[in-house]
Amino acid sequence: MATYADLKFTHRIFMQNYPFPRYAIADNPRAKLSKPLSECKFALITSAGLRLENDTPFSHSTTNKLGDCTFREIPNDVQVQSLIEDHTSSSFDHSGVEADKNLALPIERFRELAANKTIGSFNHRSFSFMGSIINPRKLINETAKQVAKLLKEDEVDAVFLTPV
Repeated sequence: MATYADLKFTHRIFMQNYPFPRYAIADNPRAKLSKPLSECKFALITSAGLRLENDTPFSHSTTNKLGDCTFREIPNDVQVQSLIEDHTSSSFDHSGVEADKNLALPIERFRELAANKTIGSFNHRSFSFMGSIINPRKLINETAKQVAKLLKEDEVDAVFLTPV
């Protein structure tokens, strides 16, 4: 794993000046599972900026410098390698995700976990966000709440997050 010293100079400066504490959530929305994993319904969320070929691309416009806070629904019957990665950050090596999209959205692994009954079931959809959002206020106050509502409607018990 890379250390802070391994980062490019521009990324180190960015991280030193990023206002992390400003976005701390006082009421952390985590919960303990009330049943075994073998009875839980799972969904996946990634910040890899993955989308279907026909979906609207994540925004990279100069007018949206603070980040695209939208999300894309990914059906869990998708051929994972057909997904398109819109993430443009230079702060990580994209070659692993390009070689195997399961690294960022492990749909095939969760299908296997459901098939062998390690987990109860796998939700019919997963969600993809764009990472590297400089101002996550809209993400925290709006978009994440929209996805949480959808997950609740789907009666999802647990979410596996793959931050990129």
